[in-house]
Amino acid sequence: MKVQVSNTNVPCWRDITVKSQVPAQLKSLEIMARNISWVWHSEAIDLFRSISPELWKSTNGNPVAVLQLVNYERLEEIAADKAMMRKIEDVYDDFKQYMNVPKRTDVPSVAYFSMEYGLANVLKIYSGGLGVLAGDYLKEASDCNVDMTGVGFLYRYGYFTQTLSMDGQQLANYEPQNFNQLPVEQVMDENGHPMVLEVPYPGRIIYANIWKVNVGRIFLYLLDTDLDQNSEFDRPITYQLYGGDWENRMKQEYMLGIGGIMMLNRLGIKKDIYHCNEGHAALINVQRLVDYVQNEKLTFEQALEVVRASSLYTVHTPVPAGHDSFDESLFGKYMGEFPQKLGISWQDLMDLGRENPGTNEKFSMSVFACNTCQEVNGVSWLHGKVSQQMFQPIWKGYSADELHVSYVTNGVHMPTWAATEWKDFYIKKFGKEVMQNQADKKIWEKIYDVDDEEIWNLRQTMKNKLVNFVKDEFRENWLKNQGDPSRIVSVLERINPNALLIGFARRFATYKRAHLLFTDLDRLSKIVNNQLYPVQFLFSGKAHPADGAGQGLIKQIVEISRRPEFLGKIIFLENYDMKVAKRLISGVDIWLNTPTRPLEASGTSGEKAEMNGVLNFSVLDGWWYEGYKEGAGWALTDKRTFQDQSHQDQLDAATIYSMLENKIVPLYFAKNSKGYSPEWIQYIKNSIAQIAPDFTMKRMLDDYIDRFYNKEAKRSKLLVADNYAKAKEIAAWKQEVASKWDKIEITSVALPENLLYNPHVGEVYPVEVTIDRKDLGNCIGVELVVTPVVDGQMKPYIVQELQVVKTEGSKTVFHLDYSLKNSGVYKYSFRMFPKNPDLPHRQDFAYVRWF
Repeated sequence: MKVQVSNTNVPCWRDITVKSQVPAQLKSLEIMARNISWVWHSEAIDLFRSISPELWKSTNGNPVAVLQLVNYERLEEIAADKAMMRKIEDVYDDFKQYMNVPKRTDVPSVAYFSMEYGLANVLKIYSGGLGVLAGDYLKEASDCNVDMTGVGFLYRYGYFTQTLSMDGQQLANYEPQNFNQLPVEQVMDENGHPMVLEVPYPGRIIYANIWKVNVGRIFLYLLDTDLDQNSEFDRPITYQLYGGDWENRMKQEYMLGIGGIMMLNRLGIKKDIYHCNEGHAALINVQRLVDYVQNEKLTFEQALEVVRASSLYTVHTPVPAGHDSFDESLFGKYMGEFPQKLGISWQDLMDLGRENPGTNEKFSMSVFACNTCQEVNGVSWLHGKVSQQMFQPIWKGYSADELHVSYVTNGVHMPTWAATEWKDFYIKKFGKEVMQNQADKKIWEKIYDVDDEEIWNLRQTMKNKLVNFVKDEFRENWLKNQGDPSRIVSVLERINPNALLIGFARRFATYKRAHLLFTDLDRLSKIVNNQLYPVQFLFSGKAHPADGAGQGLIKQIVEISRRPEFLGKIIFLENYDMKVAKRLISGVDIWLNTPTRPLEASGTSGEKAEMNGVLNFSVLDGWWYEGYKEGAGWALTDKRTFQDQSHQDQLDAATIYSMLENKIVPLYFAKNSKGYSPEWIQYIKNSIAQIAPDFTMKRMLDDYIDRFYNKEAKRSKLLVADNYAKAKEIAAWKQEVASKWDKIEITSVALPENLLYNPHVGEVYPVEVTIDRKDLGNCIGVELVVTPVVDGQMKPYIVQELQVVKTEGSKTVFHLDYSLKNSGVYKYSFRMFPKNPDLPHRQDFAYVRWF
């Protein structure tokens, strides 16, 4: 036998994380590190940073990793340091005091489902505004002691890390997360083994670990399919946020919805309200329906009444194309077994996700959510109106402005996004009550009593922190990835805290119009190169890896920033995340936002800036449509001048240049003998007093409780009482009306001739309608619907209900004395609809007959 020079196989490596052993007297540090409340408690961050400033920086501010990586000698040194131990004890006492506050019982409990959560930059389970909003919501629920449980995914790779190539091209790097070094805990079963959830997919079981994030006083449970038990086809379900093809998206939304409810069932968690944050989680209502049909022996119709009454759908997307819809073949591949479980046909299930039932439309998650949730809301007043238009085809008998679709304007978690310096400032000037009563404007109005110079100095402190952050955090990457070291050094040297700093940072989708500022480079050059009035722009943001246009915008900005006249005046900060965001929104002077109207559903980055004395300059869209106050920021009009978008872009760009040149820059540099601009400080004071308190997460959570949670919980309780008696009653009534609806006859419509041929303002006209209900009870309403016609366009409906004046057998006579109050051209019609005081709104049973 010939002896080979070498004979070996591939090493079989297995992971093991050796943790630093924390001395017993420092166990409180581990407890606090495992609760992400340190994100919004500055004293806890200061404590963990002091353990090892070097590790704190290298771990990107991850206390779990700091405690695992710090050497044991340092821990022993801390344990022997009386002053340090006293500090630890004080912070831990505050933590325990916070944690020991009992849950409120005066508000409903909530299960909250979201595809992403932005809780901290070290936990990469978010991509942008939607996730940060969800993270802020959980934090505020904790602060307000609301009994809320979050459900989502623990992504192995999360969203991508962004770097820029030498030519400014975005590079997306998916870096695996080490779960052992994250502020998460694996959920164990009753035997002390990792709890593994078995989720039945067609033809197989997909297994998922369950992880828990302690978000202050509440829990966020995260599913993870990266298990050896799963095939290579299924393990990647929780690899990437918004990654993969449509089939992977289908598998993800199945896992979030079906698996999420199954997980709560396994954990024994039942809530009053089930809240879908975007349509990704819509399938929770499929599994909830299955549970009621199979476990409570309800019919599908009865179960739907129960599920709908306790479900809320929040939509964040203002255009139909942004909503996930699946081909029937793909949807059927994963959902084909559910009709049998529900006792309905496949056509019935598909039609719940179609605007036009009975057609071959794709299955829309958003349409399904609208059909299975009692309440639907947009995320700003304007977006609520846009959502009414977008969803109107679901309820064709009603005009958009008649729909129940409402809104809650987004807010931000002030303790997270107000810089430590600003939080200390607010507590000192306003009193500690500001943190508990964030929506009380009288508290915020105390800003007018603060000395102008003190506010200017605080703003300069934050600007200097931003400048130092840019120099410290980006120097190494820029030198490594962007070539010419002399150019990089020149950029760093030119960042000027005395300049007017303008920030633009967000997801680089084309509708955000990041290109507007670069429409006229000569004019822009004059603005940024004015030596007396220096202006600098800081850009940051990621484009989705599949969004070539968004990536092109980034490349364009980077290329322009490297031109000699813009070097150090226009700067792009790569890898926009919560860490970069917090520095930007607290360090710049102006937050710029230029979306195409009305595509900014809400936009919360400007709200974060508000909490830090930063002024907004934005299109009147999203939250700024409600928030803008003259003398407290600047606005581009919400009115469209040109139908051609390129012409509108040119006009808006010219307006931006003009406002910068003639209003904003001169105002900032109108400095007095003490070196600051009193007029600018007045704008800051107005902004803080008049705008900030309206856009906190505290106000937003209160709105959800007042507008939706309380209302739904009350009705849901009514429906499930006495073995679902009311739910069964309503379902039976709907079935009766539906079965007899087409048999109802309109026997007569009596209108006076002078109304039809010679109507005059001020006259009163009797209108009468007779309906033969056949064998249906008295549950029919009739209304006159009038719509003004202006320039050929039908305006919002004017509706007046006719009153029952006589009933003889199966016939009912309805009457209205109609008064003409305005002249003009009108269209009119009559509308018949079913009436039941137990319905939450008309769209709950949207049977309508026009005649």
